[in-house]
Amino acid sequence: MRLTWFGHSNFLLEADGKRVLIDPFFEGNPKAPCGWESLGKVDAVLVTHDHGDHLGQAVPICTATGAALVCIFDLACALQQQGMPGGQLLGMNMGGTVEVAGLRVKMVQAFHSAPTGAPAGFIITFPGDFCVYHSGDTALFSDMKLFRRFFDIDLAILPIGGWFTMDAGEAAVACSFLGCRNVAPMHWGTFPVLAQSTDAFAVALKEHAPGVHLVQAQPGCGVDVE
Repeated sequence: MRLTWFGHSNFLLEADGKRVLIDPFFEGNPKAPCGWESLGKVDAVLVTHDHGDHLGQAVPICTATGAALVCIFDLACALQQQGMPGGQLLGMNMGGTVEVAGLRVKMVQAFHSAPTGAPAGFIITFPGDFCVYHSGDTALFSDMKLFRRFFDIDLAILPIGGWFTMDAGEAAVACSFLGCRNVAPMHWGTFPVLAQSTDAFAVALKEHAPGVHLVQAQPGCGVDVE
């Protein structure tokens, strides 16, 4: 798995020839090192919810690249009414699993808010069975323990910023619930109210989930995750 972080919750995941973009917040993102126009091929764009710092530039990216846009059903309907081609929209709901571009994508709950529909997370299984959980914006919730009964999670992507999501300590506990092998922190450092480093998370991870590898990514620089 090749992971590229563009700041905030914006990630490009590349494995088995597939390129998946999640929460593509580029414009207005102070951590984004480039614009979305430099992305090249994208197979699918996943949107956890439609706050502006998560929906971001999903529509122009999909329009330009032909990528499918996966999101909660209500948001898909709203985007189609705004002119997004219906053939590129894949609306789904909690607990559902869809196949898109050779990937299996399961939508799971997140505890947050959303202007349209409800906030969500995604569990994505690539053709080579590498499994990624992107939680979206969420508080800690104990049902994360159930995910490991159905999925062998290679990489969890979790918010650590506090204020709008769980904080570093809670994210470390989430890792213990998930049984993930690797974790990439997100939703930090973008705005002053959020945690400004991953230091507290690294300490909490050693306490609550010492076997989990912390993936330290710099914006725009790809990192290989095993």
